[in-house]
Amino acid sequence: MKNTIAERVFDFLKNYPPFHFLTQEQLYTISQNVKVIYLEEHTYLFKQEERIHDHFYIVKDGAVGLFRSLNTLVDKCDEGDIFGLRALIRKGNYILDAQAIEESIVYSISSKLLEEVIQTNIEANKFLLATFATNTRNPYSNQEKGTLFANVNTLHRNTFDEVQSASFSKKPIICSIETSIKDAAIIMTNQRVGSIIVTNDDKPIGIITDKDLRTKIATGKVLIEACVADIMSSPVITYPQNISVSEAQIAMLQHKITHLCITEDGTTESNLIGILSEHDLVVLQGNNPSALIKETKRAITTDKLRDIRHKAHRYLEGYLNQNMPIFHITKVISAINRSVMQRAIQLSIEEMSKKPPVAFSWLTLGSQGRSEQLLFTDQDNALLFDDVSDNNYSETKNYFLLLSEKITTKLKQIGFEYCPAKMMANNSKWCLSLKEWKEQFNNWITVPNEDKILLSTIFFDYQIIYGHQGLTNTLSDSIFESIKRYEIFLNFLGLNAIKNPPPLSFFKHFLVEHSGIHKNQFDIKARAIMPIVDAARVLILSHAIKNQNNTILRYQKLAELEPQNKDLYESCANAFKILLRFRTQQGLSHGNSGRFIDLKSLSKLDRLKLKGCFKPIKDIQELIQVRFKLSQIL
Repeated sequence: MKNTIAERVFDFLKNYPPFHFLTQEQLYTISQNVKVIYLEEHTYLFKQEERIHDHFYIVKDGAVGLFRSLNTLVDKCDEGDIFGLRALIRKGNYILDAQAIEESIVYSISSKLLEEVIQTNIEANKFLLATFATNTRNPYSNQEKGTLFANVNTLHRNTFDEVQSASFSKKPIICSIETSIKDAAIIMTNQRVGSIIVTNDDKPIGIITDKDLRTKIATGKVLIEACVADIMSSPVITYPQNISVSEAQIAMLQHKITHLCITEDGTTESNLIGILSEHDLVVLQGNNPSALIKETKRAITTDKLRDIRHKAHRYLEGYLNQNMPIFHITKVISAINRSVMQRAIQLSIEEMSKKPPVAFSWLTLGSQGRSEQLLFTDQDNALLFDDVSDNNYSETKNYFLLLSEKITTKLKQIGFEYCPAKMMANNSKWCLSLKEWKEQFNNWITVPNEDKILLSTIFFDYQIIYGHQGLTNTLSDSIFESIKRYEIFLNFLGLNAIKNPPPLSFFKHFLVEHSGIHKNQFDIKARAIMPIVDAARVLILSHAIKNQNNTILRYQKLAELEPQNKDLYESCANAFKILLRFRTQQGLSHGNSGRFIDLKSLSKLDRLKLKGCFKPIKDIQELIQVRFKLSQIL
């Protein structure tokens, strides 16, 4: 005989996490043992300091309020919401009252029965950890360190992620510093290898590759009888033997090299135990972003660059599916974006009738400048050129405006749309000399208003893509000098950083757009991502840290500078990673920027993941309000 009550319970629970992770057999076992509780309005299910029940609860119909003392409502649980679980995990008395706000039906579920079921169900287990984390009273305590973001999917790793070790040659070919280049070349030829490591007491001090022999010996620049020290690359880049595929790829991209030395402890001070080449990675991993970087250097048309960037877009989808850490994904995609942009600039310069009249720098701004742009979004860029005499100014600026027009056109053809606000280098306002940029930034800092603060949040996250690094260094120095003279500017930046409060209402409902084409949608960029980004910017500027634009790296640096706030800063970095991954996944799923999200399309688990990121926003904004004494100027 069928148990119709169990079937009804089954049909309800299967729609909500963690129950939707269970097999039909597991869920039906639980459903058969569920106790159905009817609560009249104002009826208590449990009270503070009451000994915990061996059950937790899920609302079927109605609403249950969780109250602190003095009848302070903390949370409202409606259909599908779980409560009473935290006390079970914490193994303590209840710290809140659970009272029916309206007539309600609640399912009571045995914690022991669920525990038996989920021991073999990883996803359900992770959900329970996430539930605990998002309700924890002190998510930054040492005891609970790491649980706040237990909803990050760190299991199900694939071959291309941070834990997959790269295979390397454990018999590197070596020579001493006294070896002649000729003898080293003979050794390489006899051993049929493309590189040789120069060592001293088994420690790597340099490397010679086939490229060195071609470019330095075959060209006659260095005599073949000379010592290897004359052509070796030194110091070498070293890593420990557990280096992952993704780490190796990033290292080669960053240092523009094709070989890594593997040592006992990952430093040049320990013995050499192996060599890892780019070829090893190509063999191991077909999707090698280094190959795309090389393709960009050979590209001679914008169409080719567009194809390369679209390949990177497909890599992005694959990396997310493989659960590659989001920080590594941003490094890879940013490196490819940078290479594509650099080639677009080179092709544009070649089209000009003459070479640039003075040194210049092409700057990317905003998310591009922070190396956080993963999806195709609009352009934000600027051009900085060296100071010239008044007589040569107009001619020089017109040259760079024409060059900028060519570059921005190519970037649009590649897939980066024009900025709706025309915040691009082909706009005369954002193509300026060094002197003009200094004056502009100094004006924003010393005479701030709402518009200037907004521009500062975009332009102060600039990154040089092409050109003269010295110009940007000089500009950065002038910015910090101005801030030092007019420190109240940081207070205005602080006000901007707290203008968007944590995106939950009093009853912990998402704050959504109230009008326009995105009505009832959640703006993940403005309400969640930017508060974390803005907080990192003002805090890192307050420490006068230069050339640190990436949000994750900023929080890592802040954790180092302020160990007393380390847990908070690490939690902000983790929240940012989750939000960035979530936005990227949404953008790929819907073919857009992923900024506006229809909450009705999200599962309860996804909503839980997002809510888990909002606690650090509240706490970092409180820190900023206190540190910059914002209550005095609000």
